[in-house]
Amino acid sequence: MDKVFTPRRLQKEIGYTFHDQELLLTALTHRSYFNEHRNERPRNNERLEFLGDAVLELVSSEFLYHMEPEQPEGQMTRMRASIVCEPTLAFCTRTLKLGEYLFLGRGEETTGGRGRDSIVSDAMEALIGAIYLDGGFANAKEFILRFILNDLEHKKLFFDSKTILQEMVQSKENGTVTYELLKEEGPDHDKLFTSRAMAGGEELGRGSGRTKKAAEQHAAYQAIIRAQGEVLNVSEKN
Repeated sequence: MDKVFTPRRLQKEIGYTFHDQELLLTALTHRSYFNEHRNERPRNNERLEFLGDAVLELVSSEFLYHMEPEQPEGQMTRMRASIVCEPTLAFCTRTLKLGEYLFLGRGEETTGGRGRDSIVSDAMEALIGAIYLDGGFANAKEFILRFILNDLEHKKLFFDSKTILQEMVQSKENGTVTYELLKEEGPDHDKLFTSRAMAGGEELGRGSGRTKKAAEQHAAYQAIIRAQGEVLNVSEKN
């Protein structure tokens, strides 16, 4: 492999071209790869992750300060925590397919590391740190606004889906949403669970995930999207 690696497609996707390609390379290098290729890699992405986390927290704090002028400090702290948490960042990496660009060791590669929330969310923070060092705060902020702080209502819908679905069901029939595990597939280190959301003996939606909780969350999200679609169709007919 070349000493300087230039994933042009990723840089095109993020709208930023690195002056120092080694910074980008480091941001994409997981410690498992570094441990197997110490002669090839000067470092892994953990230090960049540390830096990117701080930049993300500052930008998201400023964003909430201006966007939520009536919210008290405690509420903004909770909102910020939901924005910068591991599942949210992992969700944001899907647009970029960031996992495809990572350098992983053989063990992580064979156990589904490219789709693991902890790995891709750390890489997202490392990428922020790399942009900050290479292009300054303004470029890092632009990246965060575009790929993390965009479409927050949709992200809130996804991550609060179980609560939102329960409220929807209660408002209509005073019922309770339950979740049924339909199947689990794959080896122990790389399971895929499928669950469905139920209320009143009716299936509302089903979804899959790497954990039972994630599968339930996805099922609830699909149920909400389905319900919203049915409401929209009825209103259009009327």
